[in-house]
Amino acid sequence: MQNNVLILDFGSQYTQLIARRVRELNIYCEIHPYNHLPDDLSEFKAAILSGSPFSVRSEQAPHPDLSNIRGKIPVLAVCYGAQYLAHFGGGKVAPSNTREFGRANLSYIKDDESFFEGIAAGSQVWMSHSDTIQELPEGAVRLASTDDVKNAAYKLKGETTYGIQFHPEVYHSVDGKQLLENFLVNIAEVPQTWTPDNFVDMTVQNLKEQIGDGKVVLGLSGGVDSTVAAVLLNKAIGDNLYCIFVNNGLLRKHEFESVLKQYEGMGLNVKGVDSSARFLDALAGIDDPEEKRKTIGRVFIEVFDDEAHEVKDVDWLGQGTIYPDVIESVSVKGPSATIKSHHNVGGLPDFMKLKVVEPLNMLFKDEVRRVGASMGIDAELLGRHPFPGPGLAIRILGDITAEKVRILQEVDDIFIGGLKKWGLYDKVWQAGAILLPVNSVGVMGDERTYEKVVALRAVESTDGMTADWVHLPYEFLQKTSNDIINKVKGVNRVVYDISSKPPATIEWE
Repeated sequence: MQNNVLILDFGSQYTQLIARRVRELNIYCEIHPYNHLPDDLSEFKAAILSGSPFSVRSEQAPHPDLSNIRGKIPVLAVCYGAQYLAHFGGGKVAPSNTREFGRANLSYIKDDESFFEGIAAGSQVWMSHSDTIQELPEGAVRLASTDDVKNAAYKLKGETTYGIQFHPEVYHSVDGKQLLENFLVNIAEVPQTWTPDNFVDMTVQNLKEQIGDGKVVLGLSGGVDSTVAAVLLNKAIGDNLYCIFVNNGLLRKHEFESVLKQYEGMGLNVKGVDSSARFLDALAGIDDPEEKRKTIGRVFIEVFDDEAHEVKDVDWLGQGTIYPDVIESVSVKGPSATIKSHHNVGGLPDFMKLKVVEPLNMLFKDEVRRVGASMGIDAELLGRHPFPGPGLAIRILGDITAEKVRILQEVDDIFIGGLKKWGLYDKVWQAGAILLPVNSVGVMGDERTYEKVVALRAVESTDGMTADWVHLPYEFLQKTSNDIINKVKGVNRVVYDISSKPPATIEWE
């Protein structure tokens, strides 16, 4: 990889956003924990220091070794990074008189400063800190201020190093993208060569060199990531790629058949394996969410291993791992606490003894979709909502039975089909139905009923890290509720989930 930008992660909640904004400029970047710098820094043309939940005045504050970066390549220090350089460079960082969180406006910008080219006084920025830089280090030049923050931006003399106390990566900093472009393109002169077509060409060539004549087995899910990974591998090694699509009995209605049909026209070597009964038998009587996930994972590995052994002389396991999974597994504080086991990278047993190839492990979700589009993958497939690995099992609260799966498949089919019919599907990041372990009293005709409650969930997001519930039209919800209650035997009540993430999660389990 060439023309890299190094992002040093100090634990900020916004670090991934920095990377996304940089890549939107068609510039490749990598996130590395501040305490695990890459061995070879020669390939990086610029560096960005992220924010942090810590105060530079704290004993626990991150203290990076920047001796191989500062003065050698352009550096942009954001929030904590800016305060770190000021504090340890002879300046003064102290608690703010008022906690500075939220929108602010640049009241002063130094004239003829290339860093702020195209940005006018009054530009809105996003603040998120409880400390402030009261005094700049000797030789530093103030570049911008807000009404409350005198030293909102500065430059260190004698080196191409800039510090800003606001967050340009956050949507609320309206000229944030322009500022990043000024720094990376105009000042650091990083070429904008990170495009989907270039990624495909480079990745296919690398895969050919990496795999050679070896064989790869890959588990398809029908989702975006595994499909794009399969098409990339197919371009590189052709018939030496063996794809396996396992029906765990927890897919959406008719999904097993429809996905296999969709793959038929893509030139992929795909084998469908229907193991529904095996999964449902293994799940019988289990109601703990984590235990359900682990059981599904174990049985999937068993089924996948059985099928992989049908292919002789397999060397490699292909996976659709994407960059957020990789970042999560090498975070500043070590591997993050497990929120849901199906999010974790890996999980395959030692006895498979396969080398892993992950062609998408440096891409974000939106980049995966753009790469897929550049390879001609059908837009409907690329636009599919994320679907959890354990399938409907984590949307059935409590134990799993074939009857509960049937009910939820029917409900989900009406809900998702309705979103598509009403032109709402592409406006939603993820949608699904949840079968609750609750019966409610109802009246149908002259009869009293005591049947299941289902919750509908639809959220909007950019990456799943945060999400807000979608304001679906009342008319749509009314029609959907009516269809579900009239057409799905066993359900007599429908509710709509209006919780955001955080504090709730997208899935209920």
